[in-house]
Amino acid sequence: MAATTLIDRALLRISGEDVRGFLQGLVTNDVANLAPDRPLWAGLLTAQGKALFDFLLWADGEDVLIDCEAAEADALAKRLALYRLRRRIEIVRDESLAVHWSREEGGIRDPRLADLGRRWLAPAGAAAEGWLAHRLSLAVTEGAAELGQDKTLWLECNAAELNGVSFAKGCYVGQENTARMNWRNKVNRRLVVVRTDAPGPRTRIHYPALGLAVEHRRIDDLEGAILPDWLATALAATEAVD
Repeated sequence: MAATTLIDRALLRISGEDVRGFLQGLVTNDVANLAPDRPLWAGLLTAQGKALFDFLLWADGEDVLIDCEAAEADALAKRLALYRLRRRIEIVRDESLAVHWSREEGGIRDPRLADLGRRWLAPAGAAAEGWLAHRLSLAVTEGAAELGQDKTLWLECNAAELNGVSFAKGCYVGQENTARMNWRNKVNRRLVVVRTDAPGPRTRIHYPALGLAVEHRRIDDLEGAILPDWLATALAATEAVD
């Protein structure tokens, strides 16, 4: 079997009464657009619009599968459970499936950025190699260590550019501040991947084997940052407005 399993990912299965309606009022993306061939990247935010968790949503019949960090899966399940109130909704880990990745073959293009490669769900196999280096080379950040929890505004996580937010859907947790930032076009800080041999004061996490770090920087202070076309275009648009 090909070595494609992302062993640091887990799946939560959300099932029961109006699962999509439940998630629609919580997450940043428009769950109405979720389809078997169209996963979505989304976040669960604080009321102030700061990232708590990020994940991919997958349609599975009436259920929704949440492709999330394995280390944060239980915490995410508990957080979601707080919002169930009296709804008949079950949130459990699905151990029968795993998240798979390949640069070119199989699955569906990553909804964040096509260059990230292809992703699919299937029983676990051998561990994939190269995903972290590939993702960071494209300046795409994810997970609690990189995004922080209750530290970074969702649009500072490059959510708009990476298709992680809908500005046309109804309310969700953190929507007001997120929409206001978008309307004003005032995203003055960004999470970026930088080339460095040592962590600095703005470093969220350093990957010494790769010579890379994720940092939270002002957009006028991006020396050493990896700026692929998708991010450079967004930054240029912000500068034009200023």
